[in-house]
Amino acid sequence: MATTTLARALTDGLRAAMERDPKVLVMGEDVGRLGGVFRITDGLQKDFGEQRVLDTPLSESGIIGAAVGLAVRGFRPVCEIQFDGFVFPGYDQIVSQLAKLRYRTQGAVPVPVVVRIPFGGGIGAVEHHSESPESLFAHVAGLKVVACSNPADAHWMIQQAIVSDDPVIFFEPKRRYWEKGEVDVGATTLESAFPLHASRVVRPGSTLTVATYGPMVKTCLDAATAAVEDGHDLEVIDLRSLSPLDLGPVAASVRRTGRLVVVAEAPAESSVTAEVAARVQQECFFSLEAPVLRVTGFDTPYPPSRLEDAYLPDLDRVLDAVDRALAW
Repeated sequence: MATTTLARALTDGLRAAMERDPKVLVMGEDVGRLGGVFRITDGLQKDFGEQRVLDTPLSESGIIGAAVGLAVRGFRPVCEIQFDGFVFPGYDQIVSQLAKLRYRTQGAVPVPVVVRIPFGGGIGAVEHHSESPESLFAHVAGLKVVACSNPADAHWMIQQAIVSDDPVIFFEPKRRYWEKGEVDVGATTLESAFPLHASRVVRPGSTLTVATYGPMVKTCLDAATAAVEDGHDLEVIDLRSLSPLDLGPVAASVRRTGRLVVVAEAPAESSVTAEVAARVQQECFFSLEAPVLRVTGFDTPYPPSRLEDAYLPDLDRVLDAVDRALAW
């Protein structure tokens, strides 16, 4: 069991995948000599060479398009998009080609491409550097969409995504890159690691269920700790996979607690949180003691960095939703 940062866990996971399979490539803007803007690929080009860690031109469309071609030829490309707001020039390639190719060939042509996207706010960045576009990708049939929240999940999920024959959009909570946690690289193996497309209860409780993912997992865990002072025992569930959604643990929890709060940084309109709320209400209608409540970013473009603290869901907003659900 080793203690490491989420960023380092991703680096080690990429390294393990590249050592395991010579067909795994890493490509993106400044991923080689610089090691990526967040240094996630630091040292990989030195160890694996320029043929496997490729510095690309500043063209997200070109990166994804080249990755599709490489995947068709038997490689497993891992594409780094520097920031969430930079992915949109490549969105056409992702939706029109990457998401559809395996389906339209009836499975004959797998497209094992991983697109890594640092997402979310909280780092005081300028425009286009703090987006939460996960709902746009979760809506696209043919894509798998996941979000890690801690070093252990980061280490194993990136490797599981790489061995998948489906394209995976891999969201990384950039403001959690430097937070530490334990990673078991001794007893755990890729085969025995927690499944990629499964949600997990990260804090058991009995009063109310909180479902969340990515950077908001820590916020919700902090809220659950604070809620103890008010006599509330919150169960926190990390969704981990946004498409497909694994709502079995959420439904089981709601049937016990009778209340659900869904938390995410992304705006509420037509979002992952909306899908969770709709499906839980459909499956657990007679167990609910209150409407499903959501705590999200606002339905506006992400604000200037000096205003992001007012935009991002925080402990107080989560606890306010908990109080409203319990008062129903």
